[in-house]
Amino acid sequence: MKRSLHRALWAGAVVAVTVAAVPVTTAFGAGTVTTTFTRAQDWGTGHETRVTVTNGSSAAISTWRIEFDLPSGTTISSAWDADVTSSGNHYVAVKKSWAGGIAPGASFSWGYNGTGAYKAPLNCTINGAACGGGTPPPTTTPPTTTPPTTTPPTTPPPTTPPPTTPPPGGKKVVGYFAEWGVYNRGYHVKNIQTSGSAAKLTHILYAFGNTTGGRCSIGDTYADYEKAYTAAESVDGVADTWDQPLRGSFNQLRKLKQMNPHLKVIWSFGGWTWSGGFTQAAQNPAAFAESCHNLVEDPRWADVFDGIDVDWEYPNACGLTCDTSGPNAFKNVISALRSKFGSSALVTAAITADGSNGGKIDATDYAGAIGNLNWLMPMTYDYFGAFAAQGPTAPHSPLTSYTGIPQQGFNSDAAIQKLKSKGVPANKLLLGIGFYGRGWTGVTQAAPGGSATGAAPGTYEAGIEDYKVLKNTCPTTGTIAGTAYAKCGSNWWSYDTPSTINGKMTYANNQGLGGAFFWELSGDTSNGELIGAIKGGLG
Repeated sequence: MKRSLHRALWAGAVVAVTVAAVPVTTAFGAGTVTTTFTRAQDWGTGHETRVTVTNGSSAAISTWRIEFDLPSGTTISSAWDADVTSSGNHYVAVKKSWAGGIAPGASFSWGYNGTGAYKAPLNCTINGAACGGGTPPPTTTPPTTTPPTTTPPTTPPPTTPPPTTPPPGGKKVVGYFAEWGVYNRGYHVKNIQTSGSAAKLTHILYAFGNTTGGRCSIGDTYADYEKAYTAAESVDGVADTWDQPLRGSFNQLRKLKQMNPHLKVIWSFGGWTWSGGFTQAAQNPAAFAESCHNLVEDPRWADVFDGIDVDWEYPNACGLTCDTSGPNAFKNVISALRSKFGSSALVTAAITADGSNGGKIDATDYAGAIGNLNWLMPMTYDYFGAFAAQGPTAPHSPLTSYTGIPQQGFNSDAAIQKLKSKGVPANKLLLGIGFYGRGWTGVTQAAPGGSATGAAPGTYEAGIEDYKVLKNTCPTTGTIAGTAYAKCGSNWWSYDTPSTINGKMTYANNQGLGGAFFWELSGDTSNGELIGAIKGGLG
């Protein structure tokens, strides 16, 4: 059971295997305007392609239109950063309305996910001319560069995909790993590697440490550092021994970092269930910081963690319990942590995303703390759900407001704009994504706003279900406010998909945000569809 679930938790599918070889690129000539199709990922039953339009002329181009055919057995399932339509195997891609022109010598990239193994497009034209300039290619002549003739393997991905660098531009891709996932969920650190997610992440938040008595304390000793891993379970294929000094997820994270040198791990304290101790911590921030430093920097695992995350739900407001320590409490706790951990450690915080007037963001001086934080993570999900058993149904993670939204200010944009208006720099804000849905049962209305009789059944908890389950059991039937919803039988769910995540990443980029974070890794598919959408969308 998700005992510490936050608040109660591109565009296209993502890869199972990181291709070890140089990506297959299909370029159509070297004319004035060139178009290049690059096989970014290929996992046998599907693939990801990035398309780059390069302006080699001396004048800006204000628009573009690409037409091409895909060989039999390959179709586009989703696309991002371009409007794509099709007729049979013929596809047309045009510039998004928000995308500007392409300056001389500059490029613009968009992408798509396809079914089947990658196959190079045929008969490519841009703005009516051949993609490389000159005359359009005859329909019977395929491009000279074709993909390998062998079919990419459909077997599970290797346990050691090659490490990759973090997303360009310093964008952060931050994901929670829940310590209790190693039990019923059977989700271990190894899964971060085999899904290809480790290569896409910049940071992992290990959730959660406890705050009992106003001190940092271990959440689960067995899961954290006692559980012995077999060779099959271990991230590097090496079994734990009975006498080694560190086992459990901490040791597995150490191995994961050795395999992915770019990856940082932050220990997160609090969460919905374990935030009560922050009230006492606020009475003596220095003592709290001392206890946290002693725990995080314990010699047994000091090399595992790169800093500390505060997940206080919620300072000077109510979560599972209510806190009345005042608007400066959070700022004081963060200041003490920064003082104790020093300038080189990461100090971060997950915070409320209540953007309503007089709501939880207004209750605390988050801007006053930002100078001592590497970044803030407003939890822009769990706005609505079956904790209101009779509804109305509403998407739990709306990007924007919409007509009929049950509560004004309960949407991602409202939270981001409020925090920015208070003086929090955009590049220190990460947008939150839920890798799960929230749902009701007893619903007759397909559109949002319907009544319900209670929480829809879930695998581990009523009213909550993982994306990897919902995508098959209750596929989406509509979108609203930048997210998706689905009605199947009498159940109604809302959740993000690769396509809606791509839209949210476009928003994050346009707002100048520092990246994105998500709750949590085990909700994604085994080939990391959602994290791939985040990384690809931040691009």
